[in-house]
Amino acid sequence: MLRVAVPNKGALSQPAREMLVEAGYLGSSSPRELMVHDPVNDVEFFFLRPKDIATYVSTGTLDMGITGQDMLIESGRPAEPLMELGFGGSTFRLAVPGKRIEQPAQLAGARIATSYPTLLAGWLADHGLAATIVKLDGAVENAVRLGVADAIADVVDTGTTLRLAGLRIIGEPLLRSQAVLVRSPRARRDQPIATFVRRLQGVIVARTYVLVDYDIPADMVDQACAVTPGLESPTVSPLRDQAWVAIRAMVPRADIHTVMDDLFTLGGRGILVTDIHACRL
Repeated sequence: MLRVAVPNKGALSQPAREMLVEAGYLGSSSPRELMVHDPVNDVEFFFLRPKDIATYVSTGTLDMGITGQDMLIESGRPAEPLMELGFGGSTFRLAVPGKRIEQPAQLAGARIATSYPTLLAGWLADHGLAATIVKLDGAVENAVRLGVADAIADVVDTGTTLRLAGLRIIGEPLLRSQAVLVRSPRARRDQPIATFVRRLQGVIVARTYVLVDYDIPADMVDQACAVTPGLESPTVSPLRDQAWVAIRAMVPRADIHTVMDDLFTLGGRGILVTDIHACRL
């Protein structure tokens, strides 16, 4: 039986559940459940604090888990990242009060408050900066105002909370993070894990691409296929009118309107776009 950790709260929780449901797992589980057994797929899902997931997975207590890249690094645990999942994006940034400090290098010797001391310590060491790390649990935005720090390092989404606290972001992100699937170094390299990974990969592809179907004059096939090359090659089918063919191809979702415009200019008609709910490549 495969045992998988899932975030039980925070920004990763709901998107993780949605991805698992799209992959054919979980069914109609309640958000308040601590453990769900999926008998159809022979998987047990454990809903845990996101920061604890790497610990459970790395020790082999659980086979796999979904957590953030930032939390994985912060844990210092040897859980093996298998794939990025495309949600839960955030940045780890430095923020300071006022305008006196413009660059991270100016924080040498300063007190920096954070709830990610391991991540911050690694970044400081990589950049040859010596600073005092003030470890806090939870929100750190008030650390400067309360006099325990000169700057903060925190996970930032929109930056609104920092601005409300009178802080200003400086420098480039210390880390760009998103949700990742991690595996225990002790986990079996067997079919259940391969199937789980393949299903999540199928969800990611289905979210990234759409199917486009269209009719095009037969003498424009080469130009049309250049616009919609598909993954391996588009499907070209004859129509009753031999002067026309039908083409089907997968197209990046983000490009679909540009692709439709280009196809119409080439003479394409009956251009239809369909969502992909699941796939295997």
